Amino acid sequence: MTPHIGQRISAQYADLSAQEQRVASFILDHFDDLAVYSAADLARLTGVSKSTVSRLFKRLGFENFQSVKRHARQLRSLGMPLVTDANTASGNGERFKRHMAREQDNLQRVLSRIEPATFEIIVEAMDRAQRLLLVGFRNSYPLAMHCRQQLVQIRGDVVLAPQPNQSLAEELAGLAEDDLVVVFGFRRRPKLFDALMDTLTEMPVRVLLIGDATAAGYAVQADWWLECPLDSISAFDSYASAMSLVSLLANGLLHQRLVQGRARIDSVSELYSSLDELSP
Repeated sequence: MTPHIGQRISAQYADLSAQEQRVASFILDHFDDLAVYSAADLARLTGVSKSTVSRLFKRLGFENFQSVKRHARQLRSLGMPLVTDANTASGNGERFKRHMAREQDNLQRVLSRIEPATFEIIVEAMDRAQRLLLVGFRNSYPLAMHCRQQLVQIRGDVVLAPQPNQSLAEELAGLAEDDLVVVFGFRRRPKLFDALMDTLTEMPVRVLLIGDATAAGYAVQADWWLECPLDSISAFDSYASAMSLVSLLANGLLHQRLVQGRARIDSVSELYSSLDELSP
């Protein structure tokens, strides 16, 4: 990806005029809110002329302020926490309503895209797999970790990777056709993600890929692809639909192997008590 506007400002800051530096500094200080300002807002808030604002953006490689706003929205779609909707600052009551509506829409979208027959096949594969390897990086890691915490109560041989401060190769070594890898590939993935998917493609193992729309290009490298929207009303992504999908998969697996699952849950609960690990 080409340098974003903050990087462009940092690279050229010393060569900007004093007035351009005022605007540039304001942008850097309010980077998260960039998309909700107008050129007139920037001129007024920094005490410069609109022509100075326009001149700055052209020096930074943008045709006009509309291209800056498109650039900011592109950054947001790639996962950078930027505010892109001025209505976000509305009162709490309205904010809560809009948040609820967006969450409900995300959940509706993820569930409507899952074919029931495909879901049953995935659950059966999770049940029959000799080993379940759950992989997640950055924001995907907590999802993989939570998924593992749910599944390990139902069946054994559920592994989370990469472990803290550990490499990934050891966990991939020895994967066989009886194993299943669940890859969480939500946006702002590390470069290693490409190599991971290429490597899994060359292995006999089956792959379930779960991610947002930016991971759709990797779907051809997986046996199954489940898409979860992350849309929110403000800067930070919402993973509520992804967490709901994890719950759905865990419950599906439990009902797939109800007798064994309940027996393992009981065994885990007894160990909680004997180890005195959990408070009442």
